[in-house]
Amino acid sequence: MRTLLDLILRRFVVLGRLTVRWPDGSISTYTGEPGAEAVVELRDARTVRRIALNPALAVGEAYMDGGLVPVGCGIYDVLDVLTTNLVAQKGGNPVVQLREAVSVATRRIAQFNPAPRSRRNVAHHYDLNGRLYSLFLDRDRQYSCAYFPRGDETIDEAQVAKKRHIAAKLVLDRPDLTVLDIGCGWGGLALTLARDYGARVTGITLSTEQLAEAQARAKAEGLDDRVTFELMDYRSMHRSFDRIVSVGMFEHVGVNHYRQFFDVVKRCLTPDGVALLHSIGRSDGPSSTNPWISKYIFPGGYCPSLSEVFPAIEKVGLIATDMEVLRLHYAETLRHWRRRFMANRDAIGTIYDERFCRMFEFYLAGCELAFRRQHHMIFQIQLTREQAAAPLARDYITDTERAVAGRSKVDA
Repeated sequence: MRTLLDLILRRFVVLGRLTVRWPDGSISTYTGEPGAEAVVELRDARTVRRIALNPALAVGEAYMDGGLVPVGCGIYDVLDVLTTNLVAQKGGNPVVQLREAVSVATRRIAQFNPAPRSRRNVAHHYDLNGRLYSLFLDRDRQYSCAYFPRGDETIDEAQVAKKRHIAAKLVLDRPDLTVLDIGCGWGGLALTLARDYGARVTGITLSTEQLAEAQARAKAEGLDDRVTFELMDYRSMHRSFDRIVSVGMFEHVGVNHYRQFFDVVKRCLTPDGVALLHSIGRSDGPSSTNPWISKYIFPGGYCPSLSEVFPAIEKVGLIATDMEVLRLHYAETLRHWRRRFMANRDAIGTIYDERFCRMFEFYLAGCELAFRRQHHMIFQIQLTREQAAAPLARDYITDTERAVAGRSKVDA
């Protein structure tokens, strides 16, 4: 299998340089045009064989298990070389392309997410030890893309800016508006909308860990009379709300259920209401989820192209009144998370074992590069049931953000 992997790498590396130390101690260097560089050691024949036959899954597993070891660099540097060349080669070798074609063809099976399966998928990632997330997220535990209007914000500043950006698009122009937060996480956005905008918020989640934390936070802040959190699948919601927001949850819906998701939004939104969907997407058209991510991080997850989202919106009769693409904002968010994770790696290692730490490090590095080098992005779509429900021009978004930021400075 070494001969096969050597042949693949000779054709694959057209940018940068990758040096491989084989199990017998010999070294091969693969060089293309100037670019990123990395050195990696493959420690056994099993690792060589698995990477040659299924690199999309095996590279991550080999790093987790210690069969693939970066030498004089980190896993981010190794993945940078691989990702850059994957983009340049438009998918890699024929074996990779065949596996991708099969994944695309069978993705509706992989993304079939009825309520019981959705709950299991959520528990896989979000019901981990809460201290883990506190060691690499911002103070508010915002586990979604931050917003960097200047580009030099701290992660805490950028997450505050993200919440302001979303709140502005929700048009919270009067107190006591009712808001449904689908996929509320640890409650940070819901609490912000209640505290800073006077809204009455219902947050729903499938994570028991997040539910308990969100409820405790609401009580501690004295906001439990304005914010309630419930363990509920979005499909079970039948109440009516003035505003609906969903941040970082649509990626777990599954392509089979998009129309069902937007049916719920329309059913629960008042006639003059406004909804805001914030989700990871891809700009290169429909595809499939990376098999390593699907197996170890987000089972049942998928980041859609806009061509898959808008048909579902159109079919249920909702009106898209605004759409924005956030480029590189998630790459910067993940860079902050990755650095904070590495700074606290020893503490995280007391919660989980070394294999878990390598898994999470691989996840953060790989996802950052997906946004920095590949075709991943964030989209925000504002939706209404009536044409006149949202302001005519986009100026109100920036005006609202500046006004709220100004009030915050005065209060501080």
